[in-house]
Amino acid sequence: MSTLRSNITAGRIALLAKKGENVFHTDDLANLWNIQNTNTLRITLKRYVEYGLLCRIYKGFYSLVSVDELDPVFVGAKAIHQFCYLSTETVLRQEGYILQSIGCYTFVGSKSLKFVIGRYEFKSRQLDEKYLYNPEGVFLKDGVKIAAAERAVCDMLYFNPNYYFDRLIDWRKIRFMQKKIGYPLTPHRYDSA
Repeated sequence: MSTLRSNITAGRIALLAKKGENVFHTDDLANLWNIQNTNTLRITLKRYVEYGLLCRIYKGFYSLVSVDELDPVFVGAKAIHQFCYLSTETVLRQEGYILQSIGCYTFVGSKSLKFVIGRYEFKSRQLDEKYLYNPEGVFLKDGVKIAAAERAVCDMLYFNPNYYFDRLIDWRKIRFMQKKIGYPLTPHRYDSA
């Protein structure tokens, strides 16, 4: 590699490192490096992967480090590449509302997806936009939007009104949150409390 090419490469990788993120989509890299020609971008990415400067996660999705070194929740959210948040089974399991182990990370987003990256499985459930963009009970942690436990319960009840929970639930809080989000109410659940 020539000195000029080495300097350009070093500058591009330094720009990536300065962003503070480890994963990038092709369009992110094109904008960051100001490359308009798709063929130039494709060849550049191919060479950077060959040199070990970038890791290819899948077509159009790259990382500065190997997939095993990345936070799976962050990678899943970035791979979905649209507005989404971690919710349903993953949050319910983490918060003790369900006890069975979950084989994948579950998100709620604007489209339904199932995919695998490395040794991690991901699932995204499609949620109507009038509910999806409601910020009630969703917070940001380490660059990823995550549902609070009550929001995850409400999301799960939206998808499956008869879902079984292993932990006692304060149905007054759930009903209040369902109203704030605009979800259909599940009165048959409140009566069982």
